[in-house]
Amino acid sequence: MKVADILRVKGNTLFTVNPGAELWSAVQTMAENDIGSVVVMDRGEVVGMLTFREVIGKVHENGGAVGDGTVSAAMATPRIVGPDTDVMELRRMMLEEHARYLPVLDGRTLMGVVSFYDVARAVLEEQSYENRMLKAYIRDWPEQEPIGN
Repeated sequence: MKVADILRVKGNTLFTVNPGAELWSAVQTMAENDIGSVVVMDRGEVVGMLTFREVIGKVHENGGAVGDGTVSAAMATPRIVGPDTDVMELRRMMLEEHARYLPVLDGRTLMGVVSFYDVARAVLEEQSYENRMLKAYIRDWPEQEPIGN
């Protein structure tokens, strides 16, 4: 399974913000759309990622308030993956880097964002499908003649 397969199932809704946008505005977008991240784009290029982890860091830094800073002051530089990245490689990257969200680029085109949840769901669905196919195969196993007749 490839990252493109996950994006195909997930759909193509994508939220982006400008690095100069107010952090509070980005937080509102995330809360109103029940999403854990937004991609930070500048002139058509991915320049960062803002996730709830960075927001919580700013809230802590500001004594309990989001503050009036910009997205660029809080965003992280993400690891980029391509649509042909194998899901097992994606899982390894996410685990090693403690990344819950990774943007997917095909060349310079932003295709979407995969989350750890998306990966877990895709793997579970794939394993469930394989399990059903194996059970069907075993159930339809042809009777064999006894050996030595």
